Amino acid sequence: MKILLKLLLAIVFVLWTIGAFFFLTDNPKSPKFIGFGVIILTLVLMPLFIYHRYNGKDLTKYSLKHNDPNASRIED
Repeated sequence: MKILLKLLLAIVFVLWTIGAFFFLTDNPKSPKFIGFGVIILTLVLMPLFIYHRYNGKDLTKYSLKHNDPNASRIED
């Protein structure tokens, strides 16, 4: 999974670099490269990264119910 995440991040940076180069040369395809990089980053890379980081962890200790001493009043 780490290799996939690094590969996707490299692809995003390459797309952004190509888009920036095309932008400097006034090529009309530059927004497409930058846009594909952003779409891959937000719709593919971020969910995979979040899944990779939180897979198998106990997330119940992060809820407000367990941290708040007045939790019984909140539920009422």
